[in-house]
Amino acid sequence: MIHRPSRAGAVFAASVALSAPGLAAASSHREAPAIARDPAADNTDLYAWVEGGNLVILASYAPHQERAGGPGFHGLSDDVLYEVHIARGPSSLEDALTYQFRLSTAPYRASDPAALAPAPSGGEELFAQLAGGAQTYTLTKIEGGSATVILADAPVVPPNIGRRTNELAYRIAGGGYPAFATSSKFLKQMAGGEGRAWVGPRDDGFYADLGRGSDLAGLCPLLSAPHPACAARDGLAGFNVHTLALEIPLAKVNGGSAPTPGASDRQTLGIWASASRRKVRILRANGKEDGLGPWVQVSRVGLPLVNTWIIGLQDRDKYNRAHPRDDLANFGAYFLNPMLVRDAEFAGLYRAGQPLAAFDPEALKQGRTDLIDTFNLKPAALGGHAIETFGDVLRIDLGMPSGFPNGRALTVGADHEQTDVTDAVLSLLLTGALGGAAGDGVAANDAPFLPAFPYLATPWEGATQGHLRP
Repeated sequence: MIHRPSRAGAVFAASVALSAPGLAAASSHREAPAIARDPAADNTDLYAWVEGGNLVILASYAPHQERAGGPGFHGLSDDVLYEVHIARGPSSLEDALTYQFRLSTAPYRASDPAALAPAPSGGEELFAQLAGGAQTYTLTKIEGGSATVILADAPVVPPNIGRRTNELAYRIAGGGYPAFATSSKFLKQMAGGEGRAWVGPRDDGFYADLGRGSDLAGLCPLLSAPHPACAARDGLAGFNVHTLALEIPLAKVNGGSAPTPGASDRQTLGIWASASRRKVRILRANGKEDGLGPWVQVSRVGLPLVNTWIIGLQDRDKYNRAHPRDDLANFGAYFLNPMLVRDAEFAGLYRAGQPLAAFDPEALKQGRTDLIDTFNLKPAALGGHAIETFGDVLRIDLGMPSGFPNGRALTVGADHEQTDVTDAVLSLLLTGALGGAAGDGVAANDAPFLPAFPYLATPWEGATQGHLRP
C-alpha cells in the first residue's frame, strides 16, 4: 500500500494546454546503454486511449529508422518476444491480460546463381523485396493462466521503399502504399471477437527537440539573453518505427462487462509493453543463430520519458529488466527525488531572469509524492482515484475521457497528441504542475495522424523522402 501525503498536485487541469522543455532524449528511444545496441527490441512509445467502443493500444519499437535504410531494411526480430501487458484494478500490477507477438520470417528462396535464372531470382537476388523473406506474426492472448492463439500467421506490412517496389514487387493495384499498408490484407480480425490487430512500419509519432535538449538542456524557450535566438527542431522528423497495434472491445479489457461512465478504480487499467530475448544466444558457422533458455526482459515502456528523465543512467539497464510491481522498491528514490531538477538548477534554468525563475528548486528536489499521485490519477481533476500500487504503467480509466496522464491519446486526423507529453512530464518535474511556463518549442508531429486504425502516420518512403539533400 502506498503512503499518500497531502502534497497531491492540485494545480493540474486535465484539459490545459501544456508546455515544458524536452531536456535529454526521445520518449524511450535508445535511453539505456544496453538497449541502445539492440534496436529491434527497443521500446519507443506506448499509446492507449478509448476510441468509440474500443481500447486502442499502439506499442512502437525499433527507433530512428532511416527511411532509405536499405537493402537490409529495419524491422522487428523473430528472436524477440514482444508483449503488451494489462493490469486491472487498484490493488495489483500483475497481468490480467497479456498479448504476446511472435514473428517469423520466411527464408529467401534458394536458387543457383550459375543457372542464369531470370529475375527475380530468389536467394541470389540483390533486392530483398524480390527474394522472398516475408514476415508474419502470431498473436497469443493469456488470461487467467490460459493461453489462446487469437491470430495466426498474419502478414507484417513490408517497408515503404518506393514506387518501383510498389509496382513490381508488392504488385499494388491502386491507391499506392498508404492504402495498401492499411488494407484488409494487414488489418486482421482476431478470433473470438477479440478485436483487430495490425503490425508494420509507421512514422514515429513522437516529437521533441532532441538535438538541443541533449546539448545540456539548451532548448530555445529556455535560452534567455544574452543567448542568441534559435528555432526549435523536431529531432525525430522523417524517422520511422515499427508498431504493434491493437483495437480491443472495452468489455474484453474490462473483465467481461462494458465500463460505466465516470471515475472508477475497478475499471482503471495499468498498461505497459516489453521486449524479451532468450537467455542464451548461440552463433552458428552457417550464419544462423539459436536462442535457448528462458525469456529475459530487455526493454519496457509504460509512461512516457520515465527511463529517460527520471531513472539515472546507472540503473537504466536494470530498470528495463524489472517488472513494474517492483518499481517503488527498486527505484522509488528516483521518483521522490528527481535528478532532473538538480540538473536544471546546475544549468542555470532557475536563476533570476531565466524562464523558471518563478519556481523554487529546493521545494522540487525531494519528497515528490505528487509525481506518484499524478501518475496514479489521484488528483480530483484526474478522477480522484485511490490506486494502491505504483509502477511505470500507463493508467487509463475506461469510464473517463482519455488524455494524458489518463492514457495517452493521439488527436485523430491531426498532427499532435491530445497532450504534448514532452511538455507535460517536464513541466511536472521542473515546476510541480502539468501546466508550466516552459516548453521545448516543438508542438506537432511531422505528419498528420490517420483518421482510422492504426492511426499513426504512413512511414516515410525511402526512394523520394530520404534525409539526404538532392
